Amino acid sequence: MRGEPYVRGYASDHHRDRGRGTIAAMPDVISTRPLLDKLGVKPGARVAIAGVDDASFRRLLGDRTSDVTDLRPGEPAPAGTNLVFLAAETVEELARIGPLRQALVPDGAIWVVSRKGKAATLRDVVVIDAAKSFDMVDNKVVSFSETHTAQRLVIPRALRPR
Repeated sequence: MRGEPYVRGYASDHHRDRGRGTIAAMPDVISTRPLLDKLGVKPGARVAIAGVDDASFRRLLGDRTSDVTDLRPGEPAPAGTNLVFLAAETVEELARIGPLRQALVPDGAIWVVSRKGKAATLRDVVVIDAAKSFDMVDNKVVSFSETHTAQRLVIPRALRPR
């Protein structure tokens, strides 16, 4: 019959009950992956930390890699850095993205760590705009802790050296 779904009952009943195509129909899924796996920290990775003050994160990081550099304000990251964790609460602090980008390996990333929820001082769109101004794009968001979120910035593939 015209208008009938090919698989009787599936397309018409199953999807209608779930509210197909709506965000409200998507169940909340809590990830059980370890934080460092979500952040892409591989064993032996070269990591730079710019202002992120989180003792439990540092303990986890120390179990995964020994190549961790703490950066003072304005200090550049070592060349060949895989991941940078940049604490940012203001637009001015996002200006560090440019110099930090220069130290990244082509497939490296800068994680911008900032407060989340009502305590947030930076909106995600502000971080996205800052990333674009330094020829980077955002492609992932992770709950960093109970109080902080992390947004991953990467160099677009088209701009990576070959």
